[in-house]
Amino acid sequence: MMTRPLLAEFIGTFWLVFGGCGSAVLAAGFPELGIGFAGVSLAFGLTVVTMAYALGHISGGHFNPAVTIGLWTAGRCPASRVLPYIVVQVLGAVAAAWILYLIASGAPGFNTDGGFASNGFGAHSPGGYGLVSAVLIEVVLTAGFLIVILGSTREGAPAGFAPLTIGLALTLIHLISIPVTNTSVNPARSTGQALFTGDWAIQQLPVFWIAPIAGAILGSFLYRLMDQKD
Repeated sequence: MMTRPLLAEFIGTFWLVFGGCGSAVLAAGFPELGIGFAGVSLAFGLTVVTMAYALGHISGGHFNPAVTIGLWTAGRCPASRVLPYIVVQVLGAVAAAWILYLIASGAPGFNTDGGFASNGFGAHSPGGYGLVSAVLIEVVLTAGFLIVILGSTREGAPAGFAPLTIGLALTLIHLISIPVTNTSVNPARSTGQALFTGDWAIQQLPVFWIAPIAGAILGSFLYRLMDQKD
């Protein structure tokens, strides 16, 4: 039965987007008390740590289409799960973005002109970084993320530490790349926010599917190359 793992992937992705993007939309913008880039980075990492411990034993704790594809490429995810996982991950991300939009709309003067934590490049990059920079950082960081995931979950790795390792890796990824793209490395996360931002976010969305998936496949290939038995 796929019901349990699919529900776990929906809830886990919802939690990641609601917690991570929610911290950016609701808690990062206060001049004196806002959590800033570091706080948002930590929030994304904590969402993965908490849900990987809570639900990882049910679905594997992917919560990200790029991770699912990377794990499938590495032989760690059955082909029959790839498309269903991606569908529910996107649905979970969209549901989280919708709830977050409803909450944020309760503030006076709220609108999505500031991007609603959407991913972007060029004029929509927090630091003004262009397309090439955006593609490179998303590919490299997603590749690194897959290497961390595959290494920390392999047979013989220290038991019980994988969720913490993966969550810390995601925190580091955000610390590096929020100024460049607002950090995707997760096409579902990008899709949910883009749908509510509209316009430019939807136009740029293909980059945040293609680059993370390419990075995940690259990371999977590199890890398998290193992990081969002599």
